[in-house]
Amino acid sequence: MPGAPVPAPSGRGAPARTPHPIEVESYRILRERLGTRLDGLGPLSRAVTERTVHSVADVAFGETLLLDEDALVAGRAALLDGAPLIVDTRMAAAGITARETIVPLADPRAAERARETGSTRSDAAFRLAAAEHPEGAVWAIGNAPTALFALLDEVAAGRVRPALVVGLPVGFVGAAESKAALHRSGVPCLTNRGERGGTPVTVAAIHALLFHRDPGAPSA
Repeated sequence: MPGAPVPAPSGRGAPARTPHPIEVESYRILRERLGTRLDGLGPLSRAVTERTVHSVADVAFGETLLLDEDALVAGRAALLDGAPLIVDTRMAAAGITARETIVPLADPRAAERARETGSTRSDAAFRLAAAEHPEGAVWAIGNAPTALFALLDEVAAGRVRPALVVGLPVGFVGAAESKAALHRSGVPCLTNRGERGGTPVTVAAIHALLFHRDPGAPSA
């Protein structure tokens, strides 16, 4: 079926897919509306911009992105080499169709640790995951600012070194602050300014990295 991804064996390498004609036309319109805003972007920065904007049909979202081409290159290389992909929600896991993911929130230890420490389950889950994946994982957070803050605490303590953090949580409490902290941290990352974000754009960013072929092809 056009548009359906074919996962790479064992999560390694780039998955293959053929964009549906409707998708091709949608991207033509998108690029027309983005216009010169794509000028000067590296191939992966452009792919991420297109894919995230497409996922929310909001050209203005692209203006909030904080893009680092070198970080995206490193993150894509890690993904294609089979690095663990750790996400903050089951919804994100369901949306990422071409790779297996790890959802720390599903770990029953997270609820117990959250009760013991008075933290959120997302905070507890990501601290547990950091202990189990200390080196070279890709982390994707689209919902829980507390998960992002917890991950940054673990990074600052020297207990975890991510290959890439896609930090795009949404909300009025802590989202903008957690993303600003990520951007300041020096961790290889993709994030944005402000309260907007969410699982759809986070999944879109991961797919942009996984499915990228060349700047002239749809990055979805």
